[in-house]
Amino acid sequence: MPATFIGKWLIIFGATVILIGALFWMGILPGKLGHLPGDINVKRDGFSVHVWIGTSIVLSILLTLILNLIFRMRH
Repeated sequence: MPATFIGKWLIIFGATVILIGALFWMGILPGKLGHLPGDINVKRDGFSVHVWIGTSIVLSILLTLILNLIFRMRH
């Protein structure tokens, strides 16, 4: 595995971490994750259940788009 390949993936990984960190820093992600339409939050005495259906769909779509862009740039 050539060093340029590893270097490119480290740059992509670092840019992704910076982007996610910036979204948390701006307050975009923490307030929205888990509170999207389709998310189920049930709190009762002694237990709570969180089913993040809407959030998982949004994250799945975003990760699919990002990974498709990365793999298209490779070829």
